[in-house]
Amino acid sequence: MPTRERLRAVLETSRFQHFITAVIVINAATLGLETSTEAVKRYGTVLTVIDHLALYIFVAELAVKLYAQGWRFFRNPWNLFDAAIVTASLLPTAGGLSVLRALRILRALRLISVVPSLRRVVTALLTAVPGMTSIVLLLGLVLYVAAVMGTKLYHATAPEYFGDLPTSLFTLFQMMTGDAWSDITREVMDEHPEAWVFFVAFMLVCTFVVLNLFIAVVVSAMEEEHAEESAQATAELGRTVLAELAALRAEVRELRDQVPATRGSGPGTAANGGPGSNGAGSNGTGSNGAGSNGAGGNGAKKPATRKAAGRRR
Repeated sequence: MPTRERLRAVLETSRFQHFITAVIVINAATLGLETSTEAVKRYGTVLTVIDHLALYIFVAELAVKLYAQGWRFFRNPWNLFDAAIVTASLLPTAGGLSVLRALRILRALRLISVVPSLRRVVTALLTAVPGMTSIVLLLGLVLYVAAVMGTKLYHATAPEYFGDLPTSLFTLFQMMTGDAWSDITREVMDEHPEAWVFFVAFMLVCTFVVLNLFIAVVVSAMEEEHAEESAQATAELGRTVLAELAALRAEVRELRDQVPATRGSGPGTAANGGPGSNGAGSNGTGSNGAGSNGAGGNGAKKPATRKAAGRRR
């Protein structure tokens, strides 16, 4: 087996994937401990060594993948994702670029590319993006219309919430997320008792309709992704079964070819002394037995000869 194929087989084993997952988790834990001043004072050197060791392992993994897969490495988006994260970790963190040191925590995102279940979720989300575009446009239109109406109706009553269009947009977005929407509504309703109609209609449309549309699109995309994976697994199983059947047929054909064609050479055939040729028919009772040499041939003629001799006497 060529070296590249052996490396590719090693990279795809579950043990190697579990090892990389463990390195990512440990590295993420050490980066979290570095945010503690007390932990840095006690274990600063150990945390730094673990951080550099994890980075070297990630670089070595990408190098081996690039050698084993060749140009196919760049066709896999997850490989590009891993390469971007590791490259960000290799950037200098001294001087004016010290802010990039915080980007090291992005290595924890590599769990997405390593764990298959997380990979399926992210793939489904990306698949749902085209369907979510129309929902985002609808939500933006509803927010804009409601913000214009709220600014015109309640800018004098609650200027801190509806003083201008940007403030109204932020207030309505806050209400859409369910954050303190009842407090805002009650403050406005102290001056405008009929304002509940506006706010209830906005909450129903945005929270219970538009946001549920997001969920429906994502769930549909995840179901399609699961169905596609199931179809691929079924097709792979079918190909495996067909290959095994073909191998089994080839083995049976080889066994048939190895068996010698020995028809007529058995103990009961007519050519090798069966009862029809060398038995009763020729050497047995039929010809050489009772018929010729037996009672029917030589045995039966002797009494007749003796009678003829007696008459002559």
